[in-house]
Amino acid sequence: MAQQPPAVTSAPAQATDDPEYRRCVTGRLRPQAVARGIPGEAFDRYMAGIAPDRSVLALLDAQPEFTTPIWDYLAGLVDDERVADGRAMLETHRELLAKVSAQYGVDPETIVAVWGVESDYGRVSGKRPLLQSLSVLSCFGRRQEFFRGELLAVLELLHRGDLRDPGITGSWAGAFGHTQFMPTTYARIAVDGDGDGRRDLVGSIPDALASTANYLKRSGWQPGRPWGHEVKLPAGFDASLAGRTNRRPITDWLARGVTGADGSAIAPSDARSAIVLPAGRDGPAFLVFRNYDAIYSYNAAESYALAIALLSDRLRGGGGLATPWPTDDPGLSRAQRRELQTLLLARGHAIGEVDGMIGTRTRRAIQAEQRRLGLSPADGRAGLRILEALRADAPAAP
Repeated sequence: MAQQPPAVTSAPAQATDDPEYRRCVTGRLRPQAVARGIPGEAFDRYMAGIAPDRSVLALLDAQPEFTTPIWDYLAGLVDDERVADGRAMLETHRELLAKVSAQYGVDPETIVAVWGVESDYGRVSGKRPLLQSLSVLSCFGRRQEFFRGELLAVLELLHRGDLRDPGITGSWAGAFGHTQFMPTTYARIAVDGDGDGRRDLVGSIPDALASTANYLKRSGWQPGRPWGHEVKLPAGFDASLAGRTNRRPITDWLARGVTGADGSAIAPSDARSAIVLPAGRDGPAFLVFRNYDAIYSYNAAESYALAIALLSDRLRGGGGLATPWPTDDPGLSRAQRRELQTLLLARGHAIGEVDGMIGTRTRRAIQAEQRRLGLSPADGRAGLRILEALRADAPAAP
């Protein structure tokens, strides 16, 4: 039975009134919610006090999976800290993960890797109020129909009682909870992993991990099989043959000279597979199978799928990549980013707290130091080059 919606518990963002937004909420969104079975009084209560914040519209074309060099993206997501924390989670939730893995056929390391990449094991799940962001995206910008579906799904989850706090927060696009489900995905795939009668991916780790395994299973996960592995390509390999959807039997790749990353032979098989070159011919190459597609379906970006795949390998005890990324300025781990920020603070740059998050102030400070040190380009990028330069250029003693 649907529960009475409680009062909003988090303060809305402060913004001036937006008549166009109000007309959209009352004239378009409310009737659609009522048509989906949400009483008008409930809609009004859920949306009471929501202050529109159009700054979310600028994020439509700024997803890091598509705008960040892959070596930067992976350096912060598959670092020693996340591996150590993931191994701790595997131990802490060993019994739960064994149960979930037996039920859905997905190995514990992959489930925990999704958790680690999506929210740093529940630590970082997004600060934007869902109803605020999704209602603005439902009224303005591109993909309005898509975001209206997500908004209505949140309202239905609230009305049905799976969610209880209308002030719930998540990512700018609406993903939320331990493993960052979009609302419509939540409605379709979330399961009650702890048996309390609710599907709570925010407050229940069993619900979140079981739901993640269920998602991967329904996306075609094949139990007991790998996602893929790094390989070595022969000289002159035709890069046009690469691509996640360009499937061939493993024997075909072997005939073209593909070997293991260390040059060892790969066992022949008729299993369909693809070669993925996320940084082109000169970077690491991967032979991927059906389970890679299941991971990819979680968030359709090559860098994202590789982050989960490579983190799961590290959680199993694997090492790093054999082939380096094609850059002379590798990305930084979160520990290295914090070190960089500490060095910038020591040089008088007002960048705020040391948190490993590279924001506008940190980038401006990096750019100033790049210019001072004669580094080119002075682009504000947080890479190994500026970190090593600042390490070598110790500030003068006071």
